[in-house]
Amino acid sequence: MENYAELLDTLTQQEQDLQFTAFSSDTALALGLKIVELAKARDKVITVNITINGKVLFHHAMQGASADQAEWIRRKNNVVARFGRCSFYVGIDHKQRGVVFEDIQYLPPVDYAANGGAFPITIKDTGIIGTATVSGLRQAEDHALVIEALRAVLI
Repeated sequence: MENYAELLDTLTQQEQDLQFTAFSSDTALALGLKIVELAKARDKVITVNITINGKVLFHHAMQGASADQAEWIRRKNNVVARFGRCSFYVGIDHKQRGVVFEDIQYLPPVDYAANGGAFPITIKDTGIIGTATVSGLRQAEDHALVIEALRAVLI
């Protein structure tokens, strides 16, 4: 059995630590390119999306990525917008509480996916302004790729 409580604490800490003082189109480009660079270095095929206030600032599907990955990104982004937390947190939180996320009547699975990979872009003392999202790997790997790139860009 996974230690969900520990993972939730880690995800909460990441959300608190990985916040920006400002975020521009140039920041989105740097972050998106960093994610692509990290994926290429590991021979992984992903789609990456960075959206701010409903506007896509960066979107790239690597060679070999499936069209379905963009749909996963949309569904994961909806979870961040709805819950104000990273998509991985929402999915694990529901598992810990014994709730099957896909069974929630008012959150149709066609529009919501509580799987790792969508991380809120947050401005300190302001709040969430968008998402950085990866799709194409296992959910923990999607999430880890976004986290690693955010850490690199934020330093």
